[in-house]
Amino acid sequence: MLRRLYDWTISLAKSPYALWALAVVAFVESSFFPIPPDVLMIPMIIARPSRAFLIALVATLASVLGGLFGYYIGAVLMESVGQPILEIYGKADSFEEMSAVFNQYGAWAVVVAGVTFLPFKVITIASGVTGLPLGVFIASSIFARAIRFFLVAALLWKFGEPIRDFIEKRLGLMFILFCVLLIGGFAMVGLL
Repeated sequence: MLRRLYDWTISLAKSPYALWALAVVAFVESSFFPIPPDVLMIPMIIARPSRAFLIALVATLASVLGGLFGYYIGAVLMESVGQPILEIYGKADSFEEMSAVFNQYGAWAVVVAGVTFLPFKVITIASGVTGLPLGVFIASSIFARAIRFFLVAALLWKFGEPIRDFIEKRLGLMFILFCVLLIGGFAMVGLL
């Protein structure tokens, strides 16, 4: 099953719709979707290393736009949309406490969540709820997402074939590692 999913993702990465699919995934991940764009971005870069930095740019821009939608959810739609999203991630009860801390370290929270595997959507919503200045939010989001996606792109561009061989030979291990990182990101947010 993992091999079919991997092969499908690689074939999507080679398709003419790959950048659009990446843009959609990056956008929704920053506002409400739990799967990070890396799942599509990495195979896209492995499949077409010459487009690594274009792929990173699309992921960055779409992610920042999605983050703005998350900010909007927090600022305007908190009761109807934001609260259910926080409940899904188990953050509804601790949100008030997190907001107080967030107001103190807002820009840094955006940067940390934007660079790591912490759920960025929780921070984008929190930014809107707490009224983090929009300019600070946008600048922090661009900085963080660009670092994350361009670093991944540069590494895959430079070392693509050995990494591709590693992924293809150890797909199960890579999937487990991805799951551990994803769960670890959610656990880290729970500790904030």
